[in-house]
Amino acid sequence: MHEPNRTITTPATRYGDPIHRPRPIEPHTVLLPTDIPPGVDWVTLPNGVRTLAYTQPHAAPVPVAECVQPEGIPRWARTTALLAPTLGGGIAAAGFGISYAAPGVLAMAEALWATVAFIAAGTLAPLLLRATRRTGGRGAGPVQHITQNITATGVFGRANGIINHR
Repeated sequence: MHEPNRTITTPATRYGDPIHRPRPIEPHTVLLPTDIPPGVDWVTLPNGVRTLAYTQPHAAPVPVAECVQPEGIPRWARTTALLAPTLGGGIAAAGFGISYAAPGVLAMAEALWATVAFIAAGTLAPLLLRATRRTGGRGAGPVQHITQNITATGVFGRANGIINHR
């Protein structure tokens, strides 16, 4: 029922120590010599690993066709292309603002028309009154002058007055 105590032979691991696990053995495919392309051979690397590698230089390099460099984009075209969205966005923002301000602008226009009418009435009324005074109206007699003298004694005194017709 009870197993005897065994001594641990592996050292205790600390936090942060790398964990070493044995690598599984990968099955290798068999490569026949007829399957190896020309110019490829087995090579031993400095660390002892054997691998396939190119041992001969490639055939003559393929001549690269001379590329014609396209001319760069002119500065004015680049600037125009960058400013076009900005200008369009500004116009859109202005239109949006005007759509919000339109009711207020219409109300101000009506108020301005009312102000213009008030000024016109204030200017024309005295002119019309002067014109009717000069002609004396229809069959109006001579203008009478009335003089009035009022006197009062004290702040709460009774006022007395005299009217003189001339």
